[in-house]
Amino acid sequence: MHNNKSNLYSLRVFYEDTDAGGIVYYANYLKFLERARTEWLRALGITQSNFLEQNFAFVVRHVEIDYLISAKLDDLLTINSEIILLKRASLIFKQQILNQNNQLIVSAFITVAAVNFKQGKPCAIPKTILGALKRVS
Repeated sequence: MHNNKSNLYSLRVFYEDTDAGGIVYYANYLKFLERARTEWLRALGITQSNFLEQNFAFVVRHVEIDYLISAKLDDLLTINSEIILLKRASLIFKQQILNQNNQLIVSAFITVAAVNFKQGKPCAIPKTILGALKRVS
């Protein structure tokens, strides 16, 4: 689900996401956040394969994350994502993960930068992608 400013993405915590005690391993939250961003872009018509065709990628440049409560096996999580800053060659996402009781369990700010694969350098976000992102930021 998405609107003009944010996107909601839900997922279930599987056994493979947890440690021996049934608690989500801390690094897996980054994977959950990545999936939510990717699916939001897909809903906007922006796909990873489209990036590759243009020798372009978004790469994570900076992560600021707060782990507040542990998620557990079988929890249903909802990730709220929004773009809080959009520049010519980068953007910042604010993302929050809530559990099925609507408790905030993770809060993160993710900075991603545009990179040209062939040159291995930062680049401007392609106009077609930038246009779609401007509509939701």
